[in-house]
Amino acid sequence: MIIDLISDTVTRPTPQMLEAMMHAKVGDDVFNMDPTVNALQEKAAALFGMEGALFFPSGTMANQTAIKLHTQPGDKLFCDKYAHVYNYESGGAAFHSGVTCKLIDGNRGMFSANQLEEAVAGRPEIYLPYSKLVCIENTTNKGGGACWDFSELKKIKKITKENNLNFHLDGARLFNALIAKNETPQQYGKLFDTISICFSKGLGAPIGSILLGSKKNMEKALRLRKLFGGGMRQVGFLAAACDYALDNHIERLADDHQKAKEIGAVLETLSYIAKVEPIETNILIFYVDKNIGELNFVEKMKAKNILLTSMGEGKIRIVTHLDYTNEMHQKLLEELKNFEA
Repeated sequence: MIIDLISDTVTRPTPQMLEAMMHAKVGDDVFNMDPTVNALQEKAAALFGMEGALFFPSGTMANQTAIKLHTQPGDKLFCDKYAHVYNYESGGAAFHSGVTCKLIDGNRGMFSANQLEEAVAGRPEIYLPYSKLVCIENTTNKGGGACWDFSELKKIKKITKENNLNFHLDGARLFNALIAKNETPQQYGKLFDTISICFSKGLGAPIGSILLGSKKNMEKALRLRKLFGGGMRQVGFLAAACDYALDNHIERLADDHQKAKEIGAVLETLSYIAKVEPIETNILIFYVDKNIGELNFVEKMKAKNILLTSMGEGKIRIVTHLDYTNEMHQKLLEELKNFEA
């Protein structure tokens, strides 16, 4: 038995999801003729109370499309220093859109409205990049699955409006935040200009993300998706998996959160653990004693068929997910308790 906790992207479609995929009605989506894709886009837009949506092969492409939508080469976007759009998208903001990133030193991937206000302060000058976009990530990956406070997001929205800035949400794990904080998609749809949602993380689909926004922006995004090589043909087979996930895999995210908290509770009792960061959702970040070392710990757990991620700076990440069973959970807790350096 291999216990893979590297990411929530390692899941495989359930038998029921595969059944939905195999019976999907499909067409050529490049010509807007795939009925399953069209239905998913309409469903997602309605769920968030937004005008339109566009299906993408990946969250990175959806995010990069949003950045290009809202900016011109030489512009500037604001994001946290931990942001996925800055750290984990291969420098795409610079490569695709020619924009610079103003990094804000937030807490666990989240900055305050006051910090943003300070960052955008100052009058425009011809030698400065134009400020055009604010990107936030909820939940935060590098921040250990942390959830933004919605009241703070509303304050940030006010600043974006006062400064004529667009507001994009990297919502790769937004449904985790919605479950953890008892919030609704409509709350976020009212706040952001664009939102990207990933189906292949906690929701358990094999592939797929969606970008939400105004009808006008989605018309522009359609061309940008083609420009980025994201036009797909009979992609309804994948959209069917995402549709199934929306109907069946959201509420169960609470189970992943509970398992992560149970792992954290055990880690807190172990002498070789130096620190466990706060746990809100399905991502858990912890540090082992320096005498053991993160890489050594990860390798020793791998020898026991338990796969974890080293994030550098001493951080080790565990991500719970749909395929992480109760049997695996008990085995992991046992191995953690019995670990010998």
